[in-house]
Amino acid sequence: MRNNPRIALLGFMLEANGFAPAAEEAEFRQKLWLEGQELLDDARAARSRDPGGIKGFVEVLDAAGPWRPVPLAITSAGASGPAEQGFFKRYLARLAEGLKAAMPLDGVFVEAHGAASATAEPDPEGALYAMVRGIVGPEVPVVSTLDLHANVSPAMVRNTDLLIAFLTNPHVDMRERGQEAGRAMLELLDGVRTAKAFIKLPLLPPSVSLLSDRGPYGAAIARGQELCRGSILNVSVLANFSLGDSPKNGMSVIVTARGDQAAADAVARELAALLWSRREELAARLTPIQEAAQRLRAACDDPALPALLFADVADNPGGGARGNTTDLLRAFLEAGVTETAFAIHYDPELAVEAHARGQGARFRAVLNRAETQADSRRLEAGAEVMALSDGHITGRRGTIAGRPYALGPTAWLRLEGRIDVVFVSIRHQCHDPAMLEHLGIDLRRLRGLVVKSRGHFRAGFNDLFADSQILEVDGPGLVTPVLTRVPFRQVPRPIWPLDPAMTWEVPAAPAIGPA
Repeated sequence: MRNNPRIALLGFMLEANGFAPAAEEAEFRQKLWLEGQELLDDARAARSRDPGGIKGFVEVLDAAGPWRPVPLAITSAGASGPAEQGFFKRYLARLAEGLKAAMPLDGVFVEAHGAASATAEPDPEGALYAMVRGIVGPEVPVVSTLDLHANVSPAMVRNTDLLIAFLTNPHVDMRERGQEAGRAMLELLDGVRTAKAFIKLPLLPPSVSLLSDRGPYGAAIARGQELCRGSILNVSVLANFSLGDSPKNGMSVIVTARGDQAAADAVARELAALLWSRREELAARLTPIQEAAQRLRAACDDPALPALLFADVADNPGGGARGNTTDLLRAFLEAGVTETAFAIHYDPELAVEAHARGQGARFRAVLNRAETQADSRRLEAGAEVMALSDGHITGRRGTIAGRPYALGPTAWLRLEGRIDVVFVSIRHQCHDPAMLEHLGIDLRRLRGLVVKSRGHFRAGFNDLFADSQILEVDGPGLVTPVLTRVPFRQVPRPIWPLDPAMTWEVPAAPAIGPA
């Protein structure tokens, strides 16, 4: 490694749903905002607030020998709407000022999501990487990690030396990918230069069909890792975030080699051909709401049947949905089911009211009284306050295991004496059992569990529910996987499955040159 290198650390993470309300600066500050020494301290802490990319990177560089980290800033709003343009411009300017003040630098590490948009900028990551490259110049290594749901643009690839995507969905390898980025940075500091192949496929698959351990997407990731040897430094197969409604939409393959362009091109072409040939397997298969209610009623009536988990996938806050549709809850109340829990329902007004009334209080609960999104319909029901908390938890399993997490004022209400619902004040998907357990809910007694999540719940609840016990429900919401219902405006066309009869050929020369 180059002697005592100076490496800047920074990040910007947003999965932007093009149909959700804009993400303001306050939302970023509420979810994750670390600057300067606080960023570095968090990376070296036993329990980090950062998802893991910077932590893994810092671990590798710390172990490699003396280096001089230059921590700038990192922020995340998770999944939300497009970033408000004024905030994005201010944040980009803040990073640019920090980079200029830190020069000269030997390297830059960026933790990004890759599926961001802003209200007047369709490619925030491309703008971010271009800003970095413009300041540090063409010879300084720029390495970045991405969520595998990234919508990748040519500008993102051109302005970085290496993009490294997650390999797991549910995402449980963020720290490992940060470590991979650290090892790659060491190679680049020693003089290795990269050759990159980038193929954008006209595929817009729904997120429910993109688990990494099955189907064509899992097969492409597995094959990519088999081919990641010799001169191949990294293979990233990016699923895209379909609800981004972005000119960047579409699955991507990025192959980065140690100077061997022909090898990178060959691997990229093979993986693109695999994905295209199996595209029909990516269609969503969902359970109608009434069928879900009937299945749960049967499980409640017959204890010999297995308990069931219902994923309310269209209302997943992890994709920018509001996390508070009531159609499934209404159907289950009408079906008379018992021993059932819903988690987690975003309704800060109701959570605060429950805290004001106190544990044990009984009242008429009004759900979504302040919500303006059309799918988030009001519902009234008799309620009893079972337990209250400040919403500070530590993840127990899966994607947030070991990480501190904030739900805001939280309330467990029992509706109509039969169905338990966890109401939170900060919008999150339900992907960890601690979100219910910290209130005293015994998951093993349940006959039915409803989670507002797309897929990350599988890593959190797989000790309780096998795949055969999980139903993905066809309800309303801003992240419906039934893409023919979505009024796309900016997605490039033609694209499958919106244009099912389209044809496409794998490009003969997928190399992408420097900026």
